[in-house]
Amino acid sequence: MTSVARQVPRATRSAQRIRVLIVDDSLVIRHLIAEALGADPEIEVVGAEANGALALARIPELRPDVVTLDIEMPVLDGLETLKRIRKSHPKLRTIMFSTLTTRGAAVTFEALAIGADDYVAKPANAGSLDKSLASLRSELIPKIKQFFAMPAAPVRVMQARKAPPPAPAKPASRAQPHLVAIGVSTGGPQALAQLIPKLPAGFSLPVVIVQHMPPMFTRLLAERLDADSGLKVQEAADGLEVRRGVVIVARGDYHLRLRRSGALVTTVLDQGAPENSCRPSVDVLFRSVAEVYGEHVLAVMLTGMGSDGLLGMRALKSAGASNLVQDQASSVVWGMPGAIVEAGLADEVLPLDKIPDEMVRLAMG
Repeated sequence: MTSVARQVPRATRSAQRIRVLIVDDSLVIRHLIAEALGADPEIEVVGAEANGALALARIPELRPDVVTLDIEMPVLDGLETLKRIRKSHPKLRTIMFSTLTTRGAAVTFEALAIGADDYVAKPANAGSLDKSLASLRSELIPKIKQFFAMPAAPVRVMQARKAPPPAPAKPASRAQPHLVAIGVSTGGPQALAQLIPKLPAGFSLPVVIVQHMPPMFTRLLAERLDADSGLKVQEAADGLEVRRGVVIVARGDYHLRLRRSGALVTTVLDQGAPENSCRPSVDVLFRSVAEVYGEHVLAVMLTGMGSDGLLGMRALKSAGASNLVQDQASSVVWGMPGAIVEAGLADEVLPLDKIPDEMVRLAMG
């Protein structure tokens, strides 16, 4: 998988709205997206094109901050358009529109692998305009805004520069980790593609991962990581044994917990209520590993929108566990890792490319 880890400078949007270019061969969908986004005062739809070739020609003129890309289009499809955007406009944010079918998931996952920043499901309620608009507003608008600082952000930065909070003291002596637990969301496929294959085939710890994705996507993620890694990577199923050198990816739409019976630790999947609007939830996994492994956990928080994992990280820190947190410069979105840092819970804040080596060092004791 091609890895794309980049941080676009965050623009303050108090005076200037987020400029969005819509690219879709369906006139109905273009109008639907434009209407959904047009209701938000912080977003401006600057154009709508029917294929990638037309969009690429308009980008220099329209100067969008974000492009929404359909995948299947005539003349130039979404994947080829994305590849060309990444070459000519590497800092331009891209959000793919996906159908939640096996083919749609596979192609969207390929788009994420080659540098798409995020994706949303195409409106499924073709016969209900109100439902389609509500779905787009609830899913697409937050994913557009996640890339940009809102007006309050510069105030926090200025205050931090005047009186930076003290860095959390590193533990005098870390407990030897027996498990690695990873939480990740937006930008996760790229981040995991850079992290997991760098772990040596003899890596001595089991790894469990929550990546915010639907079921078909998590299976594809596990398969791609397995093909690219020296470790065995598999999607979670009920009752899997948690073993050293095996990476388990939480299944989409299921929380992942662990259960201990003597020396045996196994996975437990459930469809309990979403936490932080997420299922699987990082909080659920982190609380579970804190209960099962106590201080013998290395938690890793990677790029992602929101704050899922913050409460779970508090539970882990209370149990004496240690953690690594991805830094802002290498994150696609510094929501989840930033929440850990702002709460004073981070032991080490590292660029993504430094995390695998530190994981190996800590695993070796």
